[in-house]
Amino acid sequence: MPIETVPEWMVNLEDEDIVFIKKFLQASGSLKEVAKQYGVTYPTVRLRLDRLIQKIQISENNSNEPYINLIKRMVINEKIGLDAAKILISEYKKLKG
Repeated sequence: MPIETVPEWMVNLEDEDIVFIKKFLQASGSLKEVAKQYGVTYPTVRLRLDRLIQKIQISENNSNEPYINLIKRMVINEKIGLDAAKILISEYKKLKG
């Protein structure tokens, strides 16, 4: 899909997120079936879905602050912890005035 045709809510999704969405749709929304396909437990798939929902919500609540949105995505992707994210965002807002 060319980048100009990608809906805004999909821009920040990774390829593995798109694969997950496809499997979820093919399983008619059955998390139990998706868990079976991935060979993991239901709670693991539920957590993955919850993180995917958060990513989409961040995209939809996209502010004019790309840095803050990046920090939020990093928390969702477990690249940084929530406490570190709060500090980074707080310091950024102080610097920005």
